[in-house]
Amino acid sequence: MLGEIRGLNEECGVFGIWGHPDAAQLSYYGLHALQHRGQEGAGIVVTDGQALRAVKGEGLVNDVFNESNLGTAKGYGAIAHARYTTAGGGGIENVQPLLFRSSTGTLAIAHNGNLVNANHLKQHLERSGSIFQSTSDTEVVVHLIKKSKKPGFRAQVKESLSLLKGAFSFLIITKEGMMVARDRNGLRPLSLGRLGDAYVVASETCAFDLIGAEFIREVEPGELLVITDGGIEEDRFVEMEKRAMCAMEYVYFARPDSNIDEINIHAARKRMGKQLAKECFGIEADVVTGVPDSSISAAIGFAEESGIPYELGLIKNRYTGRTFIQPTQELRERGVKMKLSPVVQVVKGKRVVMVDDSIVRGTTSRRIVNMLKEAGATEVHVVISSPPMKNPCFYGIDTSTSEELIASSKSVEEIREAIGADTLTFLSADGLVEATARAFDDETRGLCMACFTGDYPTEIFPDTVLPHVKELQH
Repeated sequence: MLGEIRGLNEECGVFGIWGHPDAAQLSYYGLHALQHRGQEGAGIVVTDGQALRAVKGEGLVNDVFNESNLGTAKGYGAIAHARYTTAGGGGIENVQPLLFRSSTGTLAIAHNGNLVNANHLKQHLERSGSIFQSTSDTEVVVHLIKKSKKPGFRAQVKESLSLLKGAFSFLIITKEGMMVARDRNGLRPLSLGRLGDAYVVASETCAFDLIGAEFIREVEPGELLVITDGGIEEDRFVEMEKRAMCAMEYVYFARPDSNIDEINIHAARKRMGKQLAKECFGIEADVVTGVPDSSISAAIGFAEESGIPYELGLIKNRYTGRTFIQPTQELRERGVKMKLSPVVQVVKGKRVVMVDDSIVRGTTSRRIVNMLKEAGATEVHVVISSPPMKNPCFYGIDTSTSEELIASSKSVEEIREAIGADTLTFLSADGLVEATARAFDDETRGLCMACFTGDYPTEIFPDTVLPHVKELQH
């Protein structure tokens, strides 16, 4: 994916396993499969039943872990996290899993998503004496657990989770077991699997495939799973509300070989491309090409439906690593070319349909269009396999203000002019829903389309103080 130059990223991937002697090593492989979900930092917390041990650091999975530090991480239970920085910012103190030691016990927690009422809760917790060690919204949950007066750890976790608003998949590990929870709307994906006698959970099913685990089912919205040596117990902390899986998981974030709600991502993206071809009128072109990697499936679908041949017109350089922000426009343009190159022999003298998954700020789209035309393309028709992204996301995608989104202030025609395309077509909202086999009126199989429609499934900035939090002030 081109998140680093596109300006669109998602917060994190989580992985957990309980009941396997090589828990830390399997977590390392699981994080490899989830590396696309976060490249800022990675961590593993493992337990042998006596203590919890953390290995974490900033950078890619291969930068953080090695034979030495994984070799000392012995245990049969582990949770792991690959981080992309949104809420809380960077720094080693925010790399997860977060590990907390106290007189009442030790626990570690990993989180994918974003809590929209985290600051609201944090203010009241601090007034009641809580001292935060990080700027991550994830730490709020631990303080809520410690403040709860409910009898028993599970009841304390359930009460604390019920206070949260927003998107979350949580993994909590202690010496005794692992807890798994998903927000009441199911905004972020989370799946349950099995590897022999061990239970495995992961943000995406591609992690199961890598370690040879068998998929069991999705973790349900509002569900709490408690996994111990005695097996797995199914519980709930709240009832499921309107189902609202993030549509961008299907459009962009998830790997093509993953399944979400038993729908394969590659197949869904192909259907988006086919639907997009049906919605495009009057485009005459010679070749179809996709912006690698997340748009390839949609480009194949578009080519199949339109009858225009698919060609590899853009190549992604996978060995550039990160590039520093350059001070001049010329050097910024060169930085994009380091990561993406046109195949001149494919596009020269051709009318090109360029398929991409989204337009955020428009700067990268403009650079790619210019790149294709400089390579000799006579026309560049840009087709986008999602609707215009007009509204900020508060659930873990780093588009938190409308000013970051070109579609919030410009019409489709104005965007077309800004990126220099000959034509520009976006997939309709109904087309996206149809391609992912979803229906808005189906409570159990819905999508969060807030970034396209402005219809947010949760409160965004709660004004009221929740009853339990009021008690924390006294």
